[in-house]
Amino acid sequence: MSEVVFTRGSGWMPRVVREDGVLKLTLGAGADANHEPRTFTFPIGEEHLAVIREDLGRHLLLWSAVLPLCDAAGTRGRLDEDAAVALLDPVLLAAPAEVDAYFRRVPWDKGRLVAHGAGIDLLEQGRVCAAMRTATEASDANRAQEYRAERRRAERGTVLGPLDAAVLRYTGQYVHGATVPRRLPDAVEPALLPEVMRVVATAERACAGLRIGRDPRRGRRGTDKRDWERMAAAVESAVRRAHPELAADAVRSLGFLMCSEAVDRARSTPLEAYEEAADGRGALSFTDDKGAERTWRPGGPRTAAVAFWEFVEDRVASDNEVFTIEDEERGEGVQVHFYADSIARITTVREGRGGADPEYRVEYNLVDGMSGYRRLVSAFVRGGCAALDGLGTWMSDHAEFERARRRRGGR
Repeated sequence: MSEVVFTRGSGWMPRVVREDGVLKLTLGAGADANHEPRTFTFPIGEEHLAVIREDLGRHLLLWSAVLPLCDAAGTRGRLDEDAAVALLDPVLLAAPAEVDAYFRRVPWDKGRLVAHGAGIDLLEQGRVCAAMRTATEASDANRAQEYRAERRRAERGTVLGPLDAAVLRYTGQYVHGATVPRRLPDAVEPALLPEVMRVVATAERACAGLRIGRDPRRGRRGTDKRDWERMAAAVESAVRRAHPELAADAVRSLGFLMCSEAVDRARSTPLEAYEEAADGRGALSFTDDKGAERTWRPGGPRTAAVAFWEFVEDRVASDNEVFTIEDEERGEGVQVHFYADSIARITTVREGRGGADPEYRVEYNLVDGMSGYRRLVSAFVRGGCAALDGLGTWMSDHAEFERARRRRGGR
C-alpha cells in the first residue's frame, strides 16, 4: 500500500511516499525499451523529508544528483539504491559549503536546475546552493534548451554578440540550428528589432530574382539542391559583406531562412511554371525501370514535359531511377539515368523485318543538374532527337562516355 506523503506542483519532481510504513523517494526518469517512463524508488529518513518539505533548493539539488543514477540504470537495469541513499545526507543535511564541494565530486544534471530557475553564473562557479536562491517549482524547458545551446557554441569557440543572438532568435535558430526557420519578430528585444530587420532586408535583396525549383527526381515534394546551394551562397555572401560583424551562425541562419521560404513557394508552384507550353508532338509513352507505363496524347490538360515529370514524381525511388520517353511513331526516344547524371537518345536506324531485330543508334550525354534534364526533355518532346543536337556532347561510344563520366566525377 502506497501513500503520498509530500509532493510539489511539478508532476516530474521527486515525491515522498510511504510504503508499508517506510518513507521512500520516488521519481520518474528515463524510459524502458517500449519508451514508457520508468519509475525509481529508494528509502529516505524523516530528517530528509523535513528538508525536502521546507527547502525547494535542496529538493531540486537532490533530484539533479539522482538523475545520473537513473540514466545509468538504462532501459531495464536496477537503480543503484545504495548510491542513491548515499546522496541523501551530503545533499540535504550538509552545510552549503560542504554541498558545493560535494557537487564538484559527483555527477549531476545541471540542465534540470537551469530549467527551474537556478542562477547560471553561480552554477558555473560551483556555488550550487547560492544558485538555488532563485529556483522555482515551475520549470522553463526553453531556458534549459537555450543553456545547452550556449554550452554547445562555447565548446566550439563561438561567441555571440547581442545582434547575433537577436538574429538567431528572429529566425528561430537560437536553440537548435536544424529547426526549420521562421520569422519571429516578437522573440527579439524591441530595441534590437530595427537592426535585425536591416540585416534581414540585406538577405532578401540578395536572393531577389533567385528561386528554388521543384526536382521530380526527389519525389512530389522534392526541390533542387543546387538551387538551394546557390541561393544560400548568395545570401550569406551579401550578408557578410554588409554586416561583417555578424557571427557565422547568424549568417547561416539567414541563408537557411531564405532558402526554406523559397522551398515552401516551390512546393506550391505547379510543374507548368518550369516548362514551355508548346509540344508539337504525337502520342508519347513514359516507362520506368519497374515496368510501369503511362501514355500522353496531345490535347490533354498537361503538356508532354509536365506529364513526364509528374510520372517521375510518382514513381521515382532509390531503386527506380531510369525513365524513358518513347515516340513509337517516329521510332525514337530518350532515357534518363538519374543515378548517373546522364541521358541517352535512341533512334531507330532500321526497322526489324522478316524476324530480324531492329537496329538502333544510341548516343549518351552527361547532364548538369535538374535544369539540364528539363532542357533536354523539353527539347525532345517538342522536336524529337534532332532537336537535341547542339545540347551537350553526344557520344555513341559507351566506353568513351564512361571515361567522360569518371572524369567529371573526379572534379
